Amino acid sequence: MDKNILEESHELNLQFEKRGGLLPVIVQDVATERILMLGYANEEAFEETINSKLATFWSTSRNELWTKGKTSGDYMTIQEILIDCDQDAIVYRVKLAGNGVCHTKDEEGQTRMACFYRALDLDAKKLKKN
Repeated sequence: MDKNILEESHELNLQFEKRGGLLPVIVQDVATERILMLGYANEEAFEETINSKLATFWSTSRNELWTKGKTSGDYMTIQEILIDCDQDAIVYRVKLAGNGVCHTKDEEGQTRMACFYRALDLDAKKLKKN
């Protein structure tokens, strides 16, 4: 496809074939702008997201379609979808419905709000709670 058309057109032409059928999906809380997680979408997951308005992914560990919240109740309702310039990366801007996003729990046993709960201390080269 012509680069100018890909980058400047109003046509959706996601480049699934570029990365073996999967595109990275960054999930961002629309209210706080906090990055919540990174997932992957194939064409089926993306279509399900559009149709259901619920963040849906392709689970690379289970090799199956996965709508966040179906088992936990922690749904992420799509408010906006951003597509990058090359149409090979996606941002789901979501409204949270539930206790958090991450599959891990904090010290109190609560679902973490985001999967990105640690930061790298650049001097010590160790992780610290964010």
